[in-house]
Amino acid sequence: MKDEVPNLKDFDKRLRDEAKADPSLEVPQGAPTSKTQIIAIYGKGGIGKSFTLANLSHMMAEQGKRVLLIGCDPKSDTTSLLFGGKACPTIIETSGKKKLAGEEVKIGDVCFKRGGVFAMELGGPEVGRGCGGRGIIHGFELLEKLGFHDWDFDYVLLDFLGDVVCGGFGLPIARDMAQKVILVASNDLQSLYVANNVCSAVDYFRKLGGNVGVAGLVINKDDGSGEAQAFAEAVDIPVLAAIPQDDDLRKKSANYQIVGTAESQWGGLFAALGDAVASAPPTRPTPLDQDGLLGLFDSKDTGGDYTLVPATDADMRGKNAVIRETLEVIYDEA
Repeated sequence: MKDEVPNLKDFDKRLRDEAKADPSLEVPQGAPTSKTQIIAIYGKGGIGKSFTLANLSHMMAEQGKRVLLIGCDPKSDTTSLLFGGKACPTIIETSGKKKLAGEEVKIGDVCFKRGGVFAMELGGPEVGRGCGGRGIIHGFELLEKLGFHDWDFDYVLLDFLGDVVCGGFGLPIARDMAQKVILVASNDLQSLYVANNVCSAVDYFRKLGGNVGVAGLVINKDDGSGEAQAFAEAVDIPVLAAIPQDDDLRKKSANYQIVGTAESQWGGLFAALGDAVASAPPTRPTPLDQDGLLGLFDSKDTGGDYTLVPATDADMRGKNAVIRETLEVIYDEA
């Protein structure tokens, strides 16, 4: 008997209906088990979240903890670092293919293991073909169907891109899906701007009755200049670890080598980070305004001492700024 050909018209209709769905709707969720810590890690793209998380998760697994690592960044680079550069099928991609074939997604299609770490990628749409935030929401809906809240893990680590401020990427904070947030930043203004934005989101939802807090900051590529440390003190969060700017780390990261292991010279650093991540309580930060953030840096480096100069109407008109004769009617004296 020939395999049934999927009805492409019905499939197209389902995709269109899904695209029309309100992305602000809550993802169905149940309460996590009391022993599971769900931790969302945020940071600027390229700052080293995935490097930090891949090695942190590997070390925590070595320490005997059951760890699930979920990449929530459309670049899907979290698991690539863990799996030696090999990209695993994403939940979004696999779901689309399975739907087309009329099949259900199974856990073995999307979840893979290394060194005791279970890992998967949510993925996202191709450029210009969908909303990344909506993709995150859809990915968590699929995790629900796979039994997410029945799984038995000590830690679930979520790798989120911090540059994007739409609802899907803010899901763990807005919907209390995580107990705490960890920030990854460096001694540069742009990564601390992103970290401060996430602090603002946490503070905002705490005002609305949310429970998510910031557990602390990981300083990556630390050159010792101190701006990230000053930021942590200013927003009242602890520094969980400072990963140095080191050529050995740079090369190993570029070559997809795991350093979060007792066999590495960096093992002690990641072991200490694992302990700090486990014990750090979620706190409510005090985010900075723009001037406060700029104040962490030398004004010569940021232009923080610049004074705003207002534009004039003549400036805006440029060459059209010709003084026209008045239209007022002037009568000769009688």
